[in-house]
Amino acid sequence: MHLLLAFVGLILIALVLIDAFEVMVLPRRVTRTLRPVRLYYRLAWGLWSGLARRLPRGKRRENFLSIFGPLSLLTLFALWAIALIVGFGLTQWALRSPLYLADRGDEPRLDLYLYMSGVTFFTLGYGDVAPTAALGRTLAVAEAGIGFGFLAVIIGYLPGLSQAASQREITISLLDARAGSPPTAAEGILRAARSGRASGLEPFFAEWERWAAQLLESHLSFPVLVYYRSQHDNQSWLAALTAVLDSSALFIAGIQGADAYQAQLTFAMARHAIVDLSLVLRVSPRQPTSDRLPSDDFQRLRRLFADAGVELDGANQAERRLTDLRAMYEPFAAGLSQRLLFNLPPILSATEPVDNWQTSPWTRRTPGIGALGAAEVENEHFQ
Repeated sequence: MHLLLAFVGLILIALVLIDAFEVMVLPRRVTRTLRPVRLYYRLAWGLWSGLARRLPRGKRRENFLSIFGPLSLLTLFALWAIALIVGFGLTQWALRSPLYLADRGDEPRLDLYLYMSGVTFFTLGYGDVAPTAALGRTLAVAEAGIGFGFLAVIIGYLPGLSQAASQREITISLLDARAGSPPTAAEGILRAARSGRASGLEPFFAEWERWAAQLLESHLSFPVLVYYRSQHDNQSWLAALTAVLDSSALFIAGIQGADAYQAQLTFAMARHAIVDLSLVLRVSPRQPTSDRLPSDDFQRLRRLFADAGVELDGANQAERRLTDLRAMYEPFAAGLSQRLLFNLPPILSATEPVDNWQTSPWTRRTPGIGALGAAEVENEHFQ
């Protein structure tokens, strides 16, 4: 029986070390199904998102959801530490390691072994309880080394995670003035067209091709980043990725006179990212709850493009191409949005968007007021 308990303790230690190594050190996607961290996030997110669904849509829900990513990570670290302490304490107790007890009246009970394990793991070294036999001392030294290394890895892991999240958000913020908030493909192309730059969007697509590649790499290395929300409630990494896919699809579908090569590269990279992230999270593709660009909206989009000097190919040719391209990524975007409680942006907004940079706690810009007008309205509050 004692040997069986010692074996259980060693198995618990091994599971935690393998799990922590795969999460914090291994820069490669782990495809194994049975992983403690996967079970933890499935249960934790299921509970957290269930509570979030009870809140009304809006700022309160987004604030509640934004807590999950960082909190879940700290809780995971705590669970790992507790599991290691229990594993070593249980092993020492099962092997009946002789102990030095400062209080001679104490008996070597399980709680004392767990206390000794906790003190050893955090390298406190009070000295009131200590192993006296060779095997017990070996286990204590191993635990102290693992505890020290575990804390060091966590300290090194958190800055890398924060930097990856920050780099992701910097590029997302650039979409605000370019494509509105939330970003839409139609708005981004229309703003470029009205400035005479619709045919020169290659640098924009090149920048977002690189962003999609960085998103894929960082979120495969740090999967917890998918739960990190953006600073603004109407922004998210999924909305940005979907808007980039929409924009690329519109270019590929048939904007006359435009070089679609860079848009094709961006579309390929962005679709690669959204598909792989769905696989990592084990999210099955789903059909969107509503059509993001009905035929009537497409005809309105065609007219808006024409007014801005952008022409789409043939009467129905561009619409058919766009529908085929959307079928390649929209089910994955819809699945992720339903799992993570993100809102997908429309391809064409029903109203003129109000950018985040044009609002402040003192005023709200109304659609139709330009940037200068918004500044003039806001300045009135300081006079």
